[in-house]
Amino acid sequence: MTEHNIHPGLNLGARHGAAHEGAETILFGFWIFLMSDLVIFGLVFASYLTVANPTGTAGGPGPAEAFDLRSVFAQTVILLSSSLTFGFATLAMRHETGRRSIASWLIVTLFLGLGFLAMELHDFAHMIDVGAVPSRSGFWSAFWALVPLHGVHVTVGCLWIVVMLIQLATLGLIPVVKTRLLRLGLYWHFLDLIWVGIFSIVYLGGLMG
Repeated sequence: MTEHNIHPGLNLGARHGAAHEGAETILFGFWIFLMSDLVIFGLVFASYLTVANPTGTAGGPGPAEAFDLRSVFAQTVILLSSSLTFGFATLAMRHETGRRSIASWLIVTLFLGLGFLAMELHDFAHMIDVGAVPSRSGFWSAFWALVPLHGVHVTVGCLWIVVMLIQLATLGLIPVVKTRLLRLGLYWHFLDLIWVGIFSIVYLGGLMG
């Protein structure tokens, strides 16, 4: 067993045996999946940018009428905090502080993710109330294709956390559970990066444009 890093991101270390050695191939494959997902988001971002102008709103409500920047900022803080807490969970796994410690940080991450989703759904309801619906204009069609797509990914991530909590409780920290947690970590941090793009381009760019 080697002590060097065998893949980008958190390496468990040689003392984790098969989980460390097997992560190189497993996480490389997952990186490829994430890059394919990034291509999808890139295409949707590009579609949004082509209609992010006054003409794109077709005389309907614009970002100033539909966006609540304070709520979006709070969502950003919550989601970035969830990335931090997930990092603590993976560090707890790396340093073998026990299943309870890992599960505790995962539960905190889960509640932060659910809080983000609740606030986002509240914002969506407000947008619908002011007429900012997909059928109103090209701008809102592109918005509803992009931002809820990220929300669906966060929902999947929350469900994945629940599954991992069940596996931690029933299977323990066997190698396959460790590598699944590593993949979930990559996925969760990837969603935070996408959200930074959404916050900067869609919300800040929309209100400043």
